[in-house]
Amino acid sequence: MKLILKHLKPHWKLVILTIILVAVTSISDLVLPSLNATIINEGVMKSQMSVVWKYGALMLGFSILMGGCSLLSSYCSAKLGASFGRDLRRTIFAKVQTFSQADVDEFGAATLITRNTNDVNSLQMTVNMSLRFMLMTPVTLIGSVVMALRHSTRLAVILLLVIPIMAVVVGYISKKTRPMFSAQQKQVDRLNQVLREELSGVRVIRAFVRGKYEEERYKQANRDMYKIATRAARTMQLMMPAMTIVMNASVLVAYYMGANFINEGEMEIGNLTAFIEYMMSILMSINMCSFMFSMIPRAMTNAGRISMIVNKEPSITDKDVVRKDGKELTIDHFDSLEFRNVSFAYPGTQRAVINNVSFTALPGETTAIIGSTGSGKSSLVNLIPRFYDVTEGQILLNGEDIRHYPQDTLRRAIGVVPQKSFLFEGTVATNLQYGKDDATEEEMWHALEVSQGKDFVMDRPGKLDSDISQGGTNVSGGQRQRLSIARAVIRKPAVYIFDDSFSALDFKTDAALRIALKKETTDAAVFIVAQRVTTVMGADRIIVLDEGKVMGIGTHAELMETCPVYKEILLSQITEEEVA
Repeated sequence: MKLILKHLKPHWKLVILTIILVAVTSISDLVLPSLNATIINEGVMKSQMSVVWKYGALMLGFSILMGGCSLLSSYCSAKLGASFGRDLRRTIFAKVQTFSQADVDEFGAATLITRNTNDVNSLQMTVNMSLRFMLMTPVTLIGSVVMALRHSTRLAVILLLVIPIMAVVVGYISKKTRPMFSAQQKQVDRLNQVLREELSGVRVIRAFVRGKYEEERYKQANRDMYKIATRAARTMQLMMPAMTIVMNASVLVAYYMGANFINEGEMEIGNLTAFIEYMMSILMSINMCSFMFSMIPRAMTNAGRISMIVNKEPSITDKDVVRKDGKELTIDHFDSLEFRNVSFAYPGTQRAVINNVSFTALPGETTAIIGSTGSGKSSLVNLIPRFYDVTEGQILLNGEDIRHYPQDTLRRAIGVVPQKSFLFEGTVATNLQYGKDDATEEEMWHALEVSQGKDFVMDRPGKLDSDISQGGTNVSGGQRQRLSIARAVIRKPAVYIFDDSFSALDFKTDAALRIALKKETTDAAVFIVAQRVTTVMGADRIIVLDEGKVMGIGTHAELMETCPVYKEILLSQITEEEVA
């Protein structure tokens, strides 16, 4: 509820206007049956046409007023619902942007997407409907009870029996459906997850001829979704027939009792007509309550799922940021990057993937990290931009713990080329501008030249303005990597991180790229994670990892003499004759 009220607060004027319009609509609706009763009793029964014209004109006026206010309230509530949904989606997206990689992994990409779309849409619809019906229903219900008693207290016994029966039915069905809606939302997450995996892994599925298996997996998730949705819908559908039976039975009883009272001269026809109309309004209000109660359990489930994101405290924050002379630390130059006794374990695990790593990288130096699969190479470099925080020890940039810098400041000083190259939908230019917003055309071509991507961009229609599809699926793996490298180079950061970024390049391109990078990074530190020994042989420092432990640090020549693990990796890729 706090979440909903918080996002409605900026639109309080529209909320108040909607409430006023709904109140006027409800009051107008309550007046009409009484005016109709007066026309029947005074005008029709006593043949007084002046009464018919007088109260008929009033009925017409109230009908026009009710219709106009109803139309405006629908417009206002729709606008308010849309604004609420927009603001809530913006809040969720902004919050997710503050999450570390561990936080995103905790929720999962599929459920984050579902909560920002399906859950928000459900809440938006609830807000839209609530402002009209949740406000109108109590006014109509209470007003109709008062007006019905005004016309006949003797028929009120019907209401004393009917209202508790309907309230019990509504309460029972709502209680039964709430856990069903919660389970249904989990199934939506599961369905989205399976679909997302199948779309992302379509090449693997086809390569291993697992289409039938994946089809069955999706069918099962879809079947589970169908079952829970059917159960919830079937339970909710019991409400309408139950309400209809009670309402119709009530009307029959009212007609029977009213007819007897009229025969005995204890009631006028107009009063019976008005009482039945008010009774129908009461029963319709309770019926509307049942409809709203069917939405509320789902809305509360949606709100709870969204609140989990909004109230989640990011595991990586700027709480340790240091201020000197009242200002936050900046990175105007680069002196050194030091790992000091760094250990790291992923959240929720006991075993450390990085154990007591220490070294220092200076300007112009290239630090290569090599090791077997799962040795912790990528985990090590992911600590530098604080995708994860160290478990023990410190990482110092220019002598300051990286946690003392604001995250934005730290990451602007780092150029990252991730293990899995990713390009955004747009053009070559817009992808390069992710590295530097105001990059000139000359800077773009220079970055492409360094990354060895200039030639293939020149050959594309439109050159820098040539289209790039989502994920860069319309370029090859090597081209995608070169564009990702250019995006980092154009930034001219203090620290370059290449996480196995040369794997899709041929040896000639790899060698040319490393030579170009050497000239480009004379004032920066370069970290290269690689599988190929030939990529790291010329590095100023090679760190050999094995199960998160440093097995050796030194140049190629030094490690050949002192590190058996490095020599074993090298000989697994090239022969001893080639080494010599």
